[in-house]
Amino acid sequence: MPNQEATASFTVGVDVGERHSHLCVLNTETGDVVEESRISTTPEAFERRFSGSQPMRVAVEAGNRSLWISKVLEACGHEVLVANARKLRLIYADGRKSDRLDAENLARVARLDPRLLAPIEHRGEVAQAHLALLRSRELLVRTRGNLVNHVRGTVKPFGVRFARCSPEIFPVRVRELLPEALVPALAPVLETISSLTARVREYDRELEALSRELYPETALLRQVQGVGPLTALAFVLTVEDPTRFETSRSVGAYLGLVPGRYQSGDSDPQQRISKRGDEMTRRLLVSCAHYVLGPFAEDSDLRRHGEKIAERGGKNAKNRATVAVARKIAVLLHRLWTTGEAYEPLHNANRATA
Repeated sequence: MPNQEATASFTVGVDVGERHSHLCVLNTETGDVVEESRISTTPEAFERRFSGSQPMRVAVEAGNRSLWISKVLEACGHEVLVANARKLRLIYADGRKSDRLDAENLARVARLDPRLLAPIEHRGEVAQAHLALLRSRELLVRTRGNLVNHVRGTVKPFGVRFARCSPEIFPVRVRELLPEALVPALAPVLETISSLTARVREYDRELEALSRELYPETALLRQVQGVGPLTALAFVLTVEDPTRFETSRSVGAYLGLVPGRYQSGDSDPQQRISKRGDEMTRRLLVSCAHYVLGPFAEDSDLRRHGEKIAERGGKNAKNRATVAVARKIAVLLHRLWTTGEAYEPLHNANRATA
């Protein structure tokens, strides 16, 4: 991102809409509104408006279109601030809200202190495309699960109850057990479940090859028990550049695995985890934590850490232990990635013994 803080004579706020975007241009020195306008939300319209202009500071809210908008504006020579949507409550809490006012408020905050916008940096287009593969697979898995639940619920009024089994073999097992009256309704659903299973397997093979060929660092992360190819790849693509974190502990907060805080005066109540960051990666890490604390996992520092928290008892002790282990896994994966060390499951325990 070009550093034009000292030379930008104008500050622009852009409220991005589905079809049209509203612009507000401020004089950086005086804060006066120089221009209020509306343009089409297309790359061509943004390029026409901003190309050839003197360098400006442009603030735009993070969203589905902020990636290409920031690229177009940077190519035109402007400083771009992609505002973190979670930090814009001071704008949207206003009782008077409109696209025009949102654009003006964005510009005024960017003029006052860009740090108030907590600007983010977009991941690269390649990483974004590969993350789309993971999210597409996740969508198919979730859809398959909904269809399986639909079949199970539909047959219950007919006195039929299927035994538990994996979604992969579910259509084969239940096809012959369907009540005759429900065959026309559920047979196509079972075929769709089989089709989704085949498509999920194709995604798995593609993602496995992707990890092996383009992201060899995932092999380091898969040393940790419970971390499979999907979790390792999702973690690498979400973090993208491990050096942007000063300490590995920061990764837990980045993925929303640390408690939020709402301290005021003498009141500092315990909060739930913030759940910020990438939801899919956080969910995969929690699944890994469930395995680490499950009956089939081997002894490790991670397991002992979770068991120690669960032993404290209290409400939701098991859930707190799972989240704590997921946070530890995120920190550990970042550490392995940056150092390239071999993973020792009982490193802390052995060091304490020694």
